[in-house]
Order: sequence, then structure tokens, then C-alpha cells
Amino acid sequence: MPNQDQLTKIRAGKGFIAALDQSGGSTPKALRLYGVEEDAYGSEAEMYDMIHAMRARIAQAPAFTGDQVIGAILFEMTMDREISGKSTAAYLWEDRGVVPFLKVDKGLADEENGAQVMKPMPDLDALCDRAVAAGIFGTKMRSVINAANADGIQAVVDQQFAVAKQILGHGLIPIIEPEVTISIADKANAEDMLLATLTRALDALDDDQQVMLKLTLPEVANHYATLVNHPRVARVVALSGGYARDEANSRLAQNAGVIASFSRALTEGLSAQQSDDDFNTTIAATIGEIYDASVAG
Repeated sequence: MPNQDQLTKIRAGKGFIAALDQSGGSTPKALRLYGVEEDAYGSEAEMYDMIHAMRARIAQAPAFTGDQVIGAILFEMTMDREISGKSTAAYLWEDRGVVPFLKVDKGLADEENGAQVMKPMPDLDALCDRAVAAGIFGTKMRSVINAANADGIQAVVDQQFAVAKQILGHGLIPIIEPEVTISIADKANAEDMLLATLTRALDALDDDQQVMLKLTLPEVANHYATLVNHPRVARVVALSGGYARDEANSRLAQNAGVIASFSRALTEGLSAQQSDDDFNTTIAATIGEIYDASVAG
């Protein structure tokens, strides 16, 4: 069973969920934006040391607390590491009041019918067992929709919910993330299809099953309002999806009940070269802006 204090915070807490889950493919870009070029590390191990140092610096910033950040999504290797002498999940919850989640997908399959489902996850049960032992509350998994194609969207949602039920069996709360690419010409049509498909899948869940949804900020404000209020949905969060932080915050503020789960938009403006004072001032301002947009609705 999920930790009830954590579940209450996720359902009703004011604030947003920080996405600190850059994986192998996106880590070099995240480090580059942080001012660490690829010639600064000589191996994958060193690269992961550096991204963990960035995440730990964010998590230890004075403003990174449960007062404004209600949750954080971690990469598997981050879960396995420590911050201030504690496991990352324990540090986040016990020291910062932030609910820990784990990214569990292994990346995307090739596009088919305008969509990319997730690659197989044969070790998911073992990973969920490790997550529970580490004090993780929930999980996150990402698929991508690149066109308003009913077959592709159905495949994404079918897979997401099948895996979500597997995760629920471990007492974890899954975040289902069917990202709609922000640059596609038929984005609004894809969002109409996605809303209908998600609604059918949610309606089919058992009464005692709850999931979270992580969705691209829609073209029409409050497009997902019925999902925000659905009895099987613990919370709806939004990804920044490539929008600059100002635009992401502006769009987010127009969607009542939806809170942020930003990754790149959270780390925008941070640099490894900043002094601790400058770093902490920058992240505090960013957290404040994302918090304000998250509670605006």
C-alpha cells in the first residue's frame, strides 16, 4: 500500500513535481545546458557522477522543500545513490518533505502509426521491488504521440495502462505519460483523441485503483478538466515538452487543477559554474515561478 501521508500530499498538496530523471540519452544535453561539456567527463560513469552532483545540488537547495515541491521523479541510478549520507528517496522525504517517484521505462520503440510505445521492460517487477524497498512512492513511464492517429494513440494508452496495472500490484502509484509532441500540426486533434482514449481506460479501472497522468500542456485551456476530476486519477501533472519556462508557466496557469512536472524548464538558468549563493537564488526564483503557475488554477 502507498504511504498514506505521501498519498495525501500528492492528491491535495500545493506545489509541483520536479522531474530529475534525465536518462542515458538525455543526460549529455542536460549537462551541456548546465555548463558541463562532454569533454569534461571521460566515461559514462563520470557522466552519471556529474548529473547526480547536479541533482543533489538541486535537492539540497534551501527552496527545494515540500512547501513548494511536492514530489520528484528520479532516474534509477539516482535512486541507488545517496544525498547527505542517506538514500536519495529517504533524503527527499525525510529531510525535504518531497515525495519520491522513479522513472521505470527503458526508452521508446520505433514509431508506428504516428506514435512510439515503450520498449519492453522484462525486469519491471524486480525494479518495482527495489523501488518499494528504497522508499519510492510511485513510478513514471513515457510514450510519445507524433500524430492524430487513432491506432497509434490507442496502442500507447493500452500499453501504458497494462504496465500501470502491473505497477499498482506492487503498491506503487504509476504516472502515465503519453506525451503529445508540441510541434505537430494536428496537436489539438491528437489531444481530442487522447482525452477520449484515456477516459475509456480510466473508466475500466477497478474502484480501488488510482493512477496519475502526465500530459503535454494542451492547445485548449482546461481540455483535460474531466481527467483532473476523474475518481481514478490521483493528480494530473504537465510536462514542459520543449516550451520555454515562461510559456510553459503561462499555459499551465490556464489549466485548473493541473500542476507542473518540469525537467528542462526547472533547470533552465542553472550552471555548474555558479556560486552556491547564485545557484540557490536562481533555483529559488524558478521554483517560485513554477509553484505560482501550478497553484494558479
